Amino acid sequence: YVMLLTLSPYTPRFRDRVSPPGVMIRPYLNGFTIAFNVSQPNTWQPYVDNMHHFLAAYDDKVQEEKNIECVPGQYFIQGGNDSEEKKACQFKRSLLQNCSGIEDPTFGYSKGQPCILLKMNRIIGYRPGAGVPVSVDCKVQKGNESHLRSVDFYPGNGTFDLMYYPYYGKFTHVNYTSPLVAMHFTDVQKNYLVPIQCSLNGKGIINDLNSDRFLGRIIFTLSIGK
Repeated sequence: YVMLLTLSPYTPRFRDRVSPPGVMIRPYLNGFTIAFNVSQPNTWQPYVDNMHHFLAAYDDKVQEEKNIECVPGQYFIQGGNDSEEKKACQFKRSLLQNCSGIEDPTFGYSKGQPCILLKMNRIIGYRPGAGVPVSVDCKVQKGNESHLRSVDFYPGNGTFDLMYYPYYGKFTHVNYTSPLVAMHFTDVQKNYLVPIQCSLNGKGIINDLNSDRFLGRIIFTLSIGK
């Protein structure tokens, strides 16, 4: 009990060896295979609904009301006591452009060009990239590389801006919304199982550990029928 009294509920005691982040994707329904037929809306509508539900917290109006505009390209370091509420930077879903669900409410699924969102797991105090934004790339994990011919990344060139870091924890960073990178698979071979690996790239990132498929990368399968 005495030892517990010495622990802070706001920050970990030791942060000198923060582990690199894992990643996760949306939509996420029943595992890491995203399979649908373009001509059958009932096969892709659940993915679309999942995306809209997830992005509700990123609506532009919600972000403008709760969070502040920050200076891009630099960490948003906030001082004060650990117990003080921290401000959070806006991440508007409109930044995701073609994958925002605003102009195309189906996120490309109705055209056989699905959008998938990638987010880093939250780690208190972590400053990814050591001053240089972490980027994302995707490739065919195994098999014919020509089955993945084109991927567009949003926002910008598919990076996590430094201004969303560090994260101060759920008790004080109450309105924090994790930054996202949208991957728009505009040209994937139809009627095939295409295993895809999307990885984080940057200083301090580990993405090649065979024993952990979620550390710095994620592997999923696209199966798009006509």
